[in-house]
Amino acid sequence: MLKGTGLLRADEIKDALRLQRDTRERLGLIFLRKGSISDENIRSVVTAQIGIETEKTENLKIESDTLRKVPVTFAHHHRVIPVKFENDTLTVATDNPFNFLAFGNFKIFLGYKIEGILTTGQDLDDLLEKYYGLKEGAPIDALVAGMDTRKKITLREIEEEKARPISKEEETPVVKLVGLLIAEAFKKRASDVHIEPLENKFRIRYRIDGVLHEVPGPPKRLQASVISRVKIMAGMDIAEKRLPQDGRIRIEIGGKELDLRVSTLPAIYGESVVLRILDKSSFLLGLKELGFMPEDEKRFERLIKAPNGILLVTGPTGSGKTTTLYASLSHINKPDRKLITVEDPVEYQISGINQVQVKPQINLTFAMGLRSILRQAPDVIMVGEIRDFETAQIAIQAALTGHLVFSTLHTNDAPGAVTRLIDMGIKPYLVASALQAVLAQRLVRVICPNCKEEYDPSKEEIAALNLKPEQLKKAKFFRGKGCDECGNSGYRGRIGIFELLIMTDEVREMIFEKASSSTLKEKAKNFGMATLREDGVRKVLKGMTTVSEVMRVTQQDVV
Repeated sequence: MLKGTGLLRADEIKDALRLQRDTRERLGLIFLRKGSISDENIRSVVTAQIGIETEKTENLKIESDTLRKVPVTFAHHHRVIPVKFENDTLTVATDNPFNFLAFGNFKIFLGYKIEGILTTGQDLDDLLEKYYGLKEGAPIDALVAGMDTRKKITLREIEEEKARPISKEEETPVVKLVGLLIAEAFKKRASDVHIEPLENKFRIRYRIDGVLHEVPGPPKRLQASVISRVKIMAGMDIAEKRLPQDGRIRIEIGGKELDLRVSTLPAIYGESVVLRILDKSSFLLGLKELGFMPEDEKRFERLIKAPNGILLVTGPTGSGKTTTLYASLSHINKPDRKLITVEDPVEYQISGINQVQVKPQINLTFAMGLRSILRQAPDVIMVGEIRDFETAQIAIQAALTGHLVFSTLHTNDAPGAVTRLIDMGIKPYLVASALQAVLAQRLVRVICPNCKEEYDPSKEEIAALNLKPEQLKKAKFFRGKGCDECGNSGYRGRIGIFELLIMTDEVREMIFEKASSSTLKEKAKNFGMATLREDGVRKVLKGMTTVSEVMRVTQQDVV
């Protein structure tokens, strides 16, 4: 076909034919490799010869039954993906026009009559990645399926397995598997990878939008090899299996550099490993991206620009406190202000800010770090967490001597932070004088925009919202029905719900009088503070999240 186009010289064709006899490579690939002809030239010639045109396939929806007609390895090797199966005929998409000439061979292997559509290389890559896993290799379930398994393994066998070195035959698939586990976790937007040896299985789970999801895991006999591989990557002692260890992995995926914090914990069936994926883009958000309602955002922005005082962010582990603190620091990070942080650990480095890593093994604690920071004449200080009286006392003193201090506490709501400081031993008058505000927060999952639909809530859901009749009359409720984009969960991404307690004269007076957190909460609500649940309900009415999601994360909150 190419010979009659005038695109190639006779000597180029002769050389290519000679190479083909030696290498058995396709002529088109030889011409491409030697630069004799372009990929577009070959596509044009072949498509004109067999009468086909390129089609866009970016919006194709492929049924799972159709996907099972073609093995994963066949799809990647031949650059095809099945898109439709009707009347015993399988339609495949491919970016290689030469495949149209090989459909007879495909029929022998696959057992169906084959028809094809030609698509672009990028569209096919997207389809292969979406339905079969990463372009770079077979997905996890395909890799795991090729490994043999055992039904039952005893503790004695596990101990023997721990002591056994990794064989060369295992090493390559294990390296590939661990790489895929991390890459797939990032692709699915997971925040953590949990590698858990159980009695009869080796379980792998991803935490996506705050909820754990199990994924196909390797056979039990490979658990020691997989865990050793992770420990090597994290710079840990692979021989030490009796004590917990911490490490860090830096890896590049899809042109993006990621940090992973790794923790191991000895358990009876082997070491439990958790990899925390630290994606810089998820930490360094702006205030507008956190999820504040407009009025709360304005109040919070005014607070973080104050010249002095303490601003506390409270909530359980995984509620987004660090993200909120980083967003706040980034917002006020200007050349005319000196910002210093003391953290455990330093999650991400922010340009223009001096960040200190806590090191308890050399007695560099939050309290010692904070005391030293004050000698550096900062304008703004961020303390990762107030854990004890000493740290709290120094933070209070810093706030009262002209510094703006950010920190976190683990309390259920905003008023609870006040009583926690007093319980630590800080005098009520010092708390009332130094504290500017407390922000309590949780993270709720956002309804997937791709499968969002309106629905009628149940009586129980309506009752839980505690809406006024006029609110209920105008309200519309949404949920996600589940799709490929969100892994059929109905949710994609998370936003914060907030409870912002601002220190007014009335609230300060109540702190002087040692009022309980519940009394403080009622008083603050009278002055316009929205509770966590009330803020969640506002986001339900805005169509951002669901009733069940708000109820899930605010079980301890009472409207």
